[in-house]
Order: sequence, then structure tokens, then C-alpha cells
Amino acid sequence: MPHVLVCPLSEVTASVTGSGASHLISLIDDGTPVTRPEQIASENHLLIGINDIVEPMDGMILADEDHVQELIDFIRGWDRRQPMVIHCYAGISRSTAAAFIALCVAAPERDERKIAERLRAAASFATPNARLVALADRLLGRDGRMIAAVAAIGRGELALEGVPFALPVEDIG
Repeated sequence: MPHVLVCPLSEVTASVTGSGASHLISLIDDGTPVTRPEQIASENHLLIGINDIVEPMDGMILADEDHVQELIDFIRGWDRRQPMVIHCYAGISRSTAAAFIALCVAAPERDERKIAERLRAAASFATPNARLVALADRLLGRDGRMIAAVAAIGRGELALEGVPFALPVEDIG
């Protein structure tokens, strides 16, 4: 069954190796070194250099529509034969937003609230980046449903770093 695996930067190699993933998405500050595991072909690795912010801040990169469209296009190109690993620095905000977006893209007929609830059930610490979700909501024509779904699950439990977790694409109610 295809699934999305979310992890912090510190768990990328172990998550890719342990899952047999074919695709990798890195959402990380520019300048933070990311080593692509050898199992991931370069064309199957998307690196988006953004900071974990929701409004402009001096010296930081705010996610924009181009970043999120690139994310959506990459997800659409995933054949789902093997898992996809998504990470950010801590595995809490940018990566959980990207996983939520991935499941909305992979299962467009599924209810956004049920997807968000599955995310919360899998990761009590997940706090999806609201900026990424709002941009994806607009680009995917979800009329605010993605935004409302993430708002409904609320902020996750405080954590310095998340633990790896998986979300099966087909197991979303």
C-alpha cells in the first residue's frame, strides 16, 4: 500500500532505508545541508528551501505559490509504487503540512477533515505550517476546506523534534 512517511532531518536516511522509499521531499532552510540517501535518484528528490514561517520576516524565505506548485507537481509525478519520505528540520510543521497536501493531492475525493484527523491520530505533535496549507488550498481549489481541516485539529503537542510516522494513501476514510 502506498504511503507517505514523515520524519525530521535526523531520521531521513533511516526512514528512506527502512521504508524502501523511492521519492524524497525536503522542506528546509536554505543553507541547511541535506544529504540525499543513495537509494533516492536525484530526479526523485525535491528540495524546497523555505523557512518555517507564516508571514514575512527579514532574512527568511517565506513559502510562496511557486514553492507549493512545485510541491504539488512533484507529488502528482509520484507513481506510488514505493513510499515517499517527507522531512523538514524537526518533522513537525513544514513536513506535516506537505504530508497533508500530498494526501489531498493523492486522494482528491477524500474529505480534508478526515485526512487531517488521520494526521493528528498518527502524530500528536503535528502542527502543519498554515501558510503551506493555505497556498495549497488555493492552488487545489479546495475553497478553504484544507485550511478549516487543519484548524480543526489544532496545534500539536509541544516537541523539539517529531518521530517518524506513516500515513497510508489508501487508508484515508
